[in-house]
Amino acid sequence: MRILLINGSPKGVRSNSLKLAKSFIDGFSTEIGKTEKIELEELTLASMQIGPCKGCFACWKSTPGICCVKDDMQSVIGKIVNANLIVWSFPLYYFNVPGVLKNMIDRQLPMALPFMSERTDGFGNGSHDSRYDTSKTRHVLISTCGFWTAESNYDSVTRMFDHFLGKNNYTTIFCGQGELFHVKELSERTNDYLSVVKQAGEGFAKGTISDEIRTLLKAPLYPKEKFEAMADASWGVSKETGGKEPEDLIFTKQMAVLYNKAAYDGKDRVLEMNYTDIGTSYQILLGKDGSKVITDSSLTSTTKINTPFKVWRAISQGEMEGSEALGKGLYNVTGDFSLMMNWNKFFGGAQAESSAGSTSKSGAENSAGNENGKAGLNSNNTKGLKNPSMMTMLIPWITLWIACAINPKTGALITLGVCALVPLIMGKHRFVIWDTLSLAAVAGLSVASNITGNGAFFTNIGYLIFGLLWIVSCIVKEPLCATYVKYSYGSEAAFKNPLFMKTNYVLAAAWGILYVMTAIWTWFLRKIGFETLILIINNAVPVFMGIFTGWFQKWYPAYLARGKNKHSGQGKKPSSDSQERQ
Repeated sequence: MRILLINGSPKGVRSNSLKLAKSFIDGFSTEIGKTEKIELEELTLASMQIGPCKGCFACWKSTPGICCVKDDMQSVIGKIVNANLIVWSFPLYYFNVPGVLKNMIDRQLPMALPFMSERTDGFGNGSHDSRYDTSKTRHVLISTCGFWTAESNYDSVTRMFDHFLGKNNYTTIFCGQGELFHVKELSERTNDYLSVVKQAGEGFAKGTISDEIRTLLKAPLYPKEKFEAMADASWGVSKETGGKEPEDLIFTKQMAVLYNKAAYDGKDRVLEMNYTDIGTSYQILLGKDGSKVITDSSLTSTTKINTPFKVWRAISQGEMEGSEALGKGLYNVTGDFSLMMNWNKFFGGAQAESSAGSTSKSGAENSAGNENGKAGLNSNNTKGLKNPSMMTMLIPWITLWIACAINPKTGALITLGVCALVPLIMGKHRFVIWDTLSLAAVAGLSVASNITGNGAFFTNIGYLIFGLLWIVSCIVKEPLCATYVKYSYGSEAAFKNPLFMKTNYVLAAAWGILYVMTAIWTWFLRKIGFETLILIINNAVPVFMGIFTGWFQKWYPAYLARGKNKHSGQGKKPSSDSQERQ
């Protein structure tokens, strides 16, 4: 299988369309490569010497099949004739192909015979038969344009290819919003589209691209309103004054565009971006009607991010993990930290609003102090199982403490029955080490309780073992609680988040100490005969600890995020168009 990739972009290897073309070929080659050897050759027309056609017709009458212009085109014709698949990659320039590609197309004249012939496809009023048999060659046109959609913008392109390739003799993948493919901040969204293009290549290799994939290919990367706002901001020119805007303001405006107004919960928010290394500060008003960038800092911020511009830019481009940078103190956050905890909700809606149905995150979302778990929700799941549930671990312990305390023998049998049923009840969830250890420990304690008839003693030992499990987890890779909740914080990526890890280490230690202490005071109170007090305390304390946990997991990350205000930029004089607020 010989594949010829014709890169018709004047940008050469920096072409946005080329990214789509290579994804398509990757998918095609993966499928075809299972049964055939692949030979891929790429022609970058921008770096080749291909002059315009002179219209002299020497290739028809003087030197049939050979052009009088001696440049790279003669070798191109040979590659076209021998190819099994030709991928035409190009951007839309003024509603047609770029000049370098049009020159190459014009120079295909030696491939045609000079004699007039009738068209048999009902397209056009005349033709010239091909000098070569290329009837089995497959063609794919892949192109990006700068409009929000490719729909109805490629009429002249398809009319031209209809003439020299034949109507319905080629497949097209035309994508709007092409300039977004070189924006690092949006790479996760564009990469999602590229994966669909790859699937199109796989389908094409099997014979045809499915309707489902075609629908996804036609869907815009971002809704019209968002894309056009991003595109307008990208020029860096003020609509009001026509003057050039600074890079940090352009960046902030583009970030503001990603705000998902569907996430509005009745509360207006003012996000202040304080770029401490360059002494500028901008505010983004987040309301029910969308977002607006305020350059004079005239509003009262509800959340303020104090960060070097280069740090935030690196985070948004995926070069640095946002939560990790926050944990290391490279930037800090003051005010309402809930915006950071729900960053994907407020700034991840561009995909949700897109008809493409993507669930991937935009690059700007990487800036959040907390990663949303949807992108990696099932990344570690096998065989379609759900993520681990802490109830798998808790159900046996709770049963032991209640049943064996009431009746050491019958309660022990009930507990053993529950241990046997847990794998069935919680069978849709993956089991983790703490589930296995808990089931083993509870089963052992139940057997001992049944044999000895001393339920009080073994339930007390249960408190001790349960507490030790939490404490021991603090010296391994992930504290016990993190094992279950990490899926809401980016799955394995959560371990790179110091705020997440510190919070969970503290909570794991707190729960461990609580249950070790529970074992101690239960033993002591039993010895002096305060059974009722044990019942009250041992049920009330976990409830209060649960309330504390809910509060702590919100307060502590925000406390850590405030840091030592070493990036607050205090004392800098505000500029005329961008004032810092302290």
